[in-house]
Amino acid sequence: MYYLASLTRLLNMTLLERLKHIRLFRSVIYGVVGLFTYPGLALFNTVEIEGTENLENLPHKNVLFVSNHQTYFGDVIAFVHIFCAVKWRKFNRLGIPYYLLNPFTNVFFVAAEETMNSSWLTRLFKLGGALTVKRTWRAEGADVTRDRDVVDTQKIDQALSKSWVITFPQGTTKPFAPGRKGTAHIIKNNQPIVVPVVINGFWRAFTKKGLTFKKVGTPLTVRFKAPLVIDYTDSVEEILNQVMDAIEQSKDFMLKGKHHLMKVIEK
Repeated sequence: MYYLASLTRLLNMTLLERLKHIRLFRSVIYGVVGLFTYPGLALFNTVEIEGTENLENLPHKNVLFVSNHQTYFGDVIAFVHIFCAVKWRKFNRLGIPYYLLNPFTNVFFVAAEETMNSSWLTRLFKLGGALTVKRTWRAEGADVTRDRDVVDTQKIDQALSKSWVITFPQGTTKPFAPGRKGTAHIIKNNQPIVVPVVINGFWRAFTKKGLTFKKVGTPLTVRFKAPLVIDYTDSVEEILNQVMDAIEQSKDFMLKGKHHLMKVIEK
């Protein structure tokens, strides 16, 4: 029955959607995107990576990476580079990108549908494994309120059933924005291994889309933490609070920020 359901889903997909699930096709996509984006990460800027030892023994499916968000594409592209490097036994470093000859492809990433068509590179990257979703709170630059699309949730559930998935719980590049409950629902329903990631420097180095430079020579940091210990019977709110603490975007971490410290000093 499982294989019959998988076949039915495949037949209902468009040609481009089917191509996403072909490993060779995705390898080519990641190789091309990686070639164009590597200089921005490791040549024009410096990238410091921590905690990739936490990736070594993860299963091949039902792993969810949750991270804070600083650019539309630079963050997730950096993750793909790191996963490829780890596949080639290069921990906490990128080095020479020969890992793009046989990239890691067992990963999908959640992205807002409206952001994935801004350039030829993003359209190409979209084919490599984007799980495009409709944002429930914003569309075409305006604030909106709409229900979560069940189809979007199913995309993520299906991807988790066979691979890793990267998501950004805040759904925006604004620091310390509240997390969205959709991430907690996904965790509660699928009970994945949840790996928190904390990034920094991308907002300073790149423009909002993460594809052009704003300031070269910027230190970029990517820190993978140990998988969370989650009680899946907890409420959605409790799970979301745990995730936001782990990616250092909760109110507690906001109050520790430099801008808050300066306000206290000024008073």
